Amino acid sequence: MALLTRLTGPRDLDGLTPEQLEQLAQEIRTFLIESVARTGGHLGPNLGVVELSIALHRVFDSPADSILWDTGHQSYVHKLLTGRQDFSRLRAKGGLSGYPSRAESPHDIIENSHASTVLGWADGLAKANQLRGRDQHVVAVTGDGALTGGMAWEALNNIAAAKDRPLVIVVNDNERSYSPTIGGLANHLATLRTTEGYERFLARGKEMLNRTPVVGKPLYDTLHGAKKGLKDVIAPQGMFEDLGLKYVGPIDGHDIGALESALKSAKRFGGPVIVHCITEKGRGYQPARDDEADQFHAVGVIHPDTGLPVAAPGADWTSVFGEEIVKLGREREDIVAITAAMLRPVGLQAFAEEFPDRVYDVGIAEQHGAVSAAGLATGGLHPVFAVYATFLNRAFDQLLMDVALHKCGVTFVLDRAGVTGSDGASHNGMWDMSILQVVPGLRIAAPRDAEEVRRQLREAVQVSDAPTVVRYSKGSVGKNVPAVGAVGGMDVLRYAGSDRPDVLLVSIGALAPVALETAALLERQGITTTVVDPRWVKPVDAALPGLAAEHRVVVTIEDNSRAAGVGSSIAQALRDADVDIPLRDFGIPERFLDHASRAEILGEIGLTAPDIARRVTGLVARLDGRLDAATAGA
Repeated sequence: MALLTRLTGPRDLDGLTPEQLEQLAQEIRTFLIESVARTGGHLGPNLGVVELSIALHRVFDSPADSILWDTGHQSYVHKLLTGRQDFSRLRAKGGLSGYPSRAESPHDIIENSHASTVLGWADGLAKANQLRGRDQHVVAVTGDGALTGGMAWEALNNIAAAKDRPLVIVVNDNERSYSPTIGGLANHLATLRTTEGYERFLARGKEMLNRTPVVGKPLYDTLHGAKKGLKDVIAPQGMFEDLGLKYVGPIDGHDIGALESALKSAKRFGGPVIVHCITEKGRGYQPARDDEADQFHAVGVIHPDTGLPVAAPGADWTSVFGEEIVKLGREREDIVAITAAMLRPVGLQAFAEEFPDRVYDVGIAEQHGAVSAAGLATGGLHPVFAVYATFLNRAFDQLLMDVALHKCGVTFVLDRAGVTGSDGASHNGMWDMSILQVVPGLRIAAPRDAEEVRRQLREAVQVSDAPTVVRYSKGSVGKNVPAVGAVGGMDVLRYAGSDRPDVLLVSIGALAPVALETAALLERQGITTTVVDPRWVKPVDAALPGLAAEHRVVVTIEDNSRAAGVGSSIAQALRDADVDIPLRDFGIPERFLDHASRAEILGEIGLTAPDIARRVTGLVARLDGRLDAATAGA
């Protein structure tokens, strides 16, 4: 690591010879493999952008020039080149974030980890530079997967409108997002890679362009008219230049000299330019290159020599869903599945293998996925849209106005709900149960264990006249938590054993073990506690207010924001039923959470049994004090 350890910032790259740059690239790959093997992280994407990152920092002067990454999981090399070489606690509390982080470095302009947004950022920054008279460059590094998102095309439409506004768009084209990129745009980029013949280019171009909103049909007509001649139609720049964007490429994304030459040309141009780079995900690491699933897009702790996991993973929430959706697919031909470029991460791979004609990968386009689901439901099918909880935020308007307003039977399965931890603020699924409370007719299920995932998924797909949501946590699913009784539609997990119990503890989803531990701690203090799991948290179970009235205090525990969450909706239900007893809601505070393990974050925000029990004990003690004073006065 002779060269890498001497780097303190990007300008240290300036004096390196071509031979030294090649040596540095190899040192960086070795460092990444050894470091990420110990901590886990996004290995494959970063191995693919080593030379590209070096070239960017040699040609542009960061941070005066803004280098923006979409998505940020390919920024590890950028971190190394900007002086951050301690990866010992990558994605762990107190260590480096797995994404760009403004708190870490002025070189991290945006903390971008939701795809397809960087071109909008770049458009705004370039406009600001122009208006302020700043002679600075904006470089947006985006992937072929991110270009499947509609926001990217909205931004391109605006970027192309200003011919004299400097902006460099680097398309890091590795044919993949998580898994192989699919769709019309992917077909077009494949054409650019191979420069195929005229007729095949037109056929693939027509398929892609006719599916591109607004600009697609006119562009195809232009190409098909052959006014530009055979040479220009075959040439890769055809589509992009017809959009009004200068095109450079395709460039070998692992040739530093070629990359620098192309980037320097783009820098001098004075207007918007696309630099199309062909890279290999997992470059230089054979286990990653051999991994057909996602070329080590994200890995846990692995053996660096073999790429094999150090420990065999246990059953997780995602795999439970994946098994059950296959069973449902066998039972019901109307069930179809939707994913937004994450077939394996959300557990749909087995379904796709068994029912290839009944799964739709819409690319990184959650908004389109939700509207398409409404269409599928209207056509007589029952779509199951599996998506990370944090990414459902992007499709809220479509869920509200297209799915719910039209009373479409669509099931949204939210993976990674609640605190997820190591991927930081943007990946915690902590908003879904808040933002979805306002959707008329929508029903939310929060399973507490594997058995409930199966049971509630089956209940959800039975609903044909409204959207349903099934949300569950990340990682190991743990042991099943059996019910000991039922009240209305709620499961009773623990009876208080008293005629007038003190606390009704409402446990939401995966926090059932925390709720039961809290009840046990309260019992030691002589505080009797009933624990219920409402299972379906929207709407509030009709039996809950009556049950609450039999207790002195209601406590809710949820793995979601306290702001407008389930606790708030239960409080509203109690007020509506004129049940006037104290309620305390425990959940995630209204702030962004730094990266750390799930357990560390839950401890930090007070979502542990000892923390909750201590606060509830204090509340009950205050109630007892008031009651004693009133009795003495009488």
